[in-house]
Amino acid sequence: MRKRGPKAKQNVLLKWSSNFAYAIGLIVSDGCLSKDGRHIDLTSKDLEMIVNFQKALNTNYLIGRKSGGKTREKEYFMVQFSNVRFYNFLCSIGIMPAKSKTITEVDVPDKYFFDFLRGLFDGDGTIYSYWDPRWKSSFMYYVSFVSASEAFVAWLRFTIERLSGVFGHVKEDGGGSTLQLTYAKRESLILLKKMYRHPRALSLSRKRLKSKKILGIVGERL
Repeated sequence: MRKRGPKAKQNVLLKWSSNFAYAIGLIVSDGCLSKDGRHIDLTSKDLEMIVNFQKALNTNYLIGRKSGGKTREKEYFMVQFSNVRFYNFLCSIGIMPAKSKTITEVDVPDKYFFDFLRGLFDGDGTIYSYWDPRWKSSFMYYVSFVSASEAFVAWLRFTIERLSGVFGHVKEDGGGSTLQLTYAKRESLILLKKMYRHPRALSLSRKRLKSKKILGIVGERL
């Protein structure tokens, strides 16, 4: 359990910035708004994500731990706090309680959209690659985002296309409970360079490193 100091920083500045947009992306992916109209929760298996979230909002709320999964052997880190102003702000931009299947869009300024997308990527996104055996020296790599809301995926795809010119494609995941918005090779490269355009921007280091290694194989730098 991590304890905060005597002068705890608990006020959230409601002003758009690279860090603030990144935090909003994390909330959309791994966050939760309680039905009481005041509590916000972020849970992740990555402590770094919780720390990044606090840095992005310039707070130092108490970080706790909880177990999960069918056997409850998996350990997760979490931060939960009460902030009515921030809660109401989140609702005003499209983030509601029980949002997984009902979220439609998030009112993020275009200037900070790819910071928001980087937060979404750190939470519900993935990058993967493989050598395609059908063609000699054919290295394939993809960036994808997962959501249970068809409307949100449609909005996300439209906004990415509008701001970057890439189209992607949508397919159902194996069980059919979620949708996957995927971008391949050239389109992935465009998105990654936009999401990581600032070298010191907050991000999950393991995903940034994996992205750098994959791009390095095709002679690109991140």
